[in-house]
Amino acid sequence: MSLTLVEKIATRFAAPGSLPLNTPARQGDFLTIRPKHVMTHDNTGAVMPKFKQLGATKLADPRQPVFAIDHDIQNVTPENLGKYAKIEQFAREHGVDFYPAGTGISHQVMVEQGYVVPGAMVVGSDSHSNLYGALACLGTPVVRTDAASLWATGVTWWQVPPVARVVLKGRLQRGVVGKDVIVALCGLFNKDEVLNHAVEFAGDGVASLSMDQRMSISNMTTEWGALAGVFPFDESCRDYLFARADYFAKGRRPGTRREGSLGVYTRGEVEEWWKRRGEWAADPDAAYAAELELDLSSIVPYVSGPNDVKTLHALPEIESRRVPINKAWLMSCVNARLEDIAVAAEVVKGKKVAAGVEFYLAAASADVQKAAVERGHWQSLLDAGAIELPPGCGTCIGLGRGTIQAGEVGISATNRNFEGRMGDRKGEVYLGSPAVVAASAVAGFICSPTKFVNTRAAFSILTPRKEPAAGSKPVEVIAGFPKSVRGRGWFMDRDNLNTDGIYAGKHTYNDALTPTEMATFIFENYDPDFRAKARSGDIVIGGLNFGTGSSREQAATALKYFGIPCVIAASFSETYKRNAFNNGFVCFECPALVGRLRSGAASPGGDKSRLIGEIEIDYTRSIVRLGGDSFAFSSLSPVAQELVVAGGAEEVVKRRLSSLK
Repeated sequence: MSLTLVEKIATRFAAPGSLPLNTPARQGDFLTIRPKHVMTHDNTGAVMPKFKQLGATKLADPRQPVFAIDHDIQNVTPENLGKYAKIEQFAREHGVDFYPAGTGISHQVMVEQGYVVPGAMVVGSDSHSNLYGALACLGTPVVRTDAASLWATGVTWWQVPPVARVVLKGRLQRGVVGKDVIVALCGLFNKDEVLNHAVEFAGDGVASLSMDQRMSISNMTTEWGALAGVFPFDESCRDYLFARADYFAKGRRPGTRREGSLGVYTRGEVEEWWKRRGEWAADPDAAYAAELELDLSSIVPYVSGPNDVKTLHALPEIESRRVPINKAWLMSCVNARLEDIAVAAEVVKGKKVAAGVEFYLAAASADVQKAAVERGHWQSLLDAGAIELPPGCGTCIGLGRGTIQAGEVGISATNRNFEGRMGDRKGEVYLGSPAVVAASAVAGFICSPTKFVNTRAAFSILTPRKEPAAGSKPVEVIAGFPKSVRGRGWFMDRDNLNTDGIYAGKHTYNDALTPTEMATFIFENYDPDFRAKARSGDIVIGGLNFGTGSSREQAATALKYFGIPCVIAASFSETYKRNAFNNGFVCFECPALVGRLRSGAASPGGDKSRLIGEIEIDYTRSIVRLGGDSFAFSSLSPVAQELVVAGGAEEVVKRRLSSLK
């Protein structure tokens, strides 16, 4: 029976009883999974009370969670330091591996410290957990409620996503890197081709990509709309693991990890994995939901933006416009590893940051920074005028020093440039590779250190994604779930409306906010006037890929607290849907309704939110009615309805724990 790599790993980590005997996991199957590890970072502080609310008193498996503090580490207020101290104390009490602020960005720490290995399933309460796919590991995001469930029971629910195969051909030109590849994929295939899919990379081009480049690509499959981005286990990956095993053998393990932690492997173990690599490879005739192809040799450096990952500019084109900048950033889990820092150092060596430009520098981890210092790269950047920040997220999520101000323009090596994410929503942020960021910082405008001729990228869709069918057959509505809902509809005519637009990142780690206070921040970065126009009972309608971006649950719960009964969209980020249903909040796709709204008149005055009148949702027939017309949507499953009726996954887990007593 032929399987994709994702299906093989999902089968391996399905909890006993989750699948019929001798039956593998298939795309679309609902499973109970027991991942090897679950990572939480600063949001551990929000997961802890959820864990206690479940009635749990001990962890199901103390070796499964990993805590790595990274997001708000520039915040040294007593309140934030107190939160970090509580997280560390919790880790100590329960025997959890803990990495304090300054160790590095959580995803980099997970890879560096050996928690991510080929053939494993490792989840994280952060949307960029896709990065783990660079090591042939099924890395995918979960949400805070899932993290609490995993702590308490070791398992959570998961649906095997459709799997897309992306064939990479040829080799990159000199000066083109992994960041350019994923920015190109986001911009060239920007019609939801891999939305909510797990992507498996294949083709002869894979072998030419370094591990750092693979991490950049896997990381930003999140921005592409995918739930995972997995590379094969090949010689490059094996050699990287050998190097890490040598590192562990020398006892270089930071943090407060236990002796004999599962996050450490030996050369012998790597050799054994290599012998068994066929177990962690897709079968040659595996079936895929979609297949795409990209010729790496046809790619030039790309820049995306402003304030939109999927708006693509070939470097030669945008360079000719000499777009002036005020800020540049080399940081984040997508582009702040040793290879990235070395390239940037070479670009700026013997030069100075342009007058009027601030160039911010933060390594992906303390280990990366130490290596960059030893090789002289770090000093080259500081000598050029770079401003050093601690190894962590910080400015990438709009926290700490160096955020964008109104009227400023910046070029960033981060993974997101959503409006308002890195500071003021009236600032403009572009994304580019470390070389482009460094060259722009010293030139004062967006440019590359190497001149390229603008060539046409060679890409194609080999097999288009299959669209799910919607119907209007009668549906069983379970007790407690509403049969119908009426309310005023607000149409937000924006594709890829991200979680920063729905609930700003600067509020994410303020755990003291009440539900009423959270409700006052909805759509702050998208339409600040919405809260004054809307009222409880109103229904929000979005475009394609609603809720893309961060895995923060407040982008769903804050709407619920405002009194919005549901969100309808042409399509959703699966992580947003997971957050919604895990918190008892309804969202569903109805592309026909959105298509009808887009065929009508535009918002008067260009309003970002348009009142379209009263709509009715008939859950018994899976129909939305507007102005005499009816639009079908896929019915809500009993699992989804149960989560809503229970008030969220926490209540479901509480019942599971009670049954075990």
